[in-house]
Amino acid sequence: MSNALRSTAALALLCTVAACGTTAERDRAPSGSVSIPSLPGDAVPRPEPPSRYGNGPVYEVLGKQYRVLPTSAGYAERGVASWYGEKFHGRLTSSREPYDMYAMTAAHKTLPLPTYVRVRNLRNNKSIVVRVNDRGPFVHNRIIDLSYAAALRLDMVGDGTTLVEVTAISFDEPRGAPPTPQTSPPPYRPDATVANTGDARSFVQVGAFGVRDNAARRVALLRQNGIENARIHTDTSVTPTMYRVRIGPIQEVLEYDVLVARLEMLGIPDPYLVPE
Repeated sequence: MSNALRSTAALALLCTVAACGTTAERDRAPSGSVSIPSLPGDAVPRPEPPSRYGNGPVYEVLGKQYRVLPTSAGYAERGVASWYGEKFHGRLTSSREPYDMYAMTAAHKTLPLPTYVRVRNLRNNKSIVVRVNDRGPFVHNRIIDLSYAAALRLDMVGDGTTLVEVTAISFDEPRGAPPTPQTSPPPYRPDATVANTGDARSFVQVGAFGVRDNAARRVALLRQNGIENARIHTDTSVTPTMYRVRIGPIQEVLEYDVLVARLEMLGIPDPYLVPE
């Protein structure tokens, strides 16, 4: 199959499974030009009470249920970011705050509202901090919807989507940690909150097994179905050793979307991106 035919077939597969659309494709940027120097700086994290609205604990959109996380502590994920702009400007967000496409905000399906997160564009290593005050994106295979200003700062407006790493900046106690005395929180220090390794190599993990033969069977299934770049990553940092099946590296959103669609057709749900 030629590269052109392969790309056409992959796109057709993606459109069949994933509805072939993002918020950015249905939305639009402001009609006037906006320069990056005129944009606001990063949102500055600070302790805030939970929003009275949009925090579930369970809610339903388009027939699918979502469970809001009890805390943002420890949250980190790689996936696809999209953005939303003029179409929603001025409308109420899930937290009942007006959406401002020029503010450094974002929408997320399960993080508590509000939560501050650092978002790093894995294509160019640009990084921003935004305040999550809305729900979404309710589009297949997307993990965060950024405001127009945030997307512009990450240099992703033109493409509409990009691969990102999202890490919560939390004032909550880590899960399982004993309570600490009620004192004023330490000041936010951007250089100390999130370790930025600069590693843009991402792989799709499609299983973790305690027995290597089981991992080998998963790799064989993938290769039999044309996914040749699958391999076993032996993780000796845990006891017992885990054998993680990974595909990649993944560099483009379309490549990732097509792969996720193929995995779903093979009955392998919920793959996720991991650094390596």
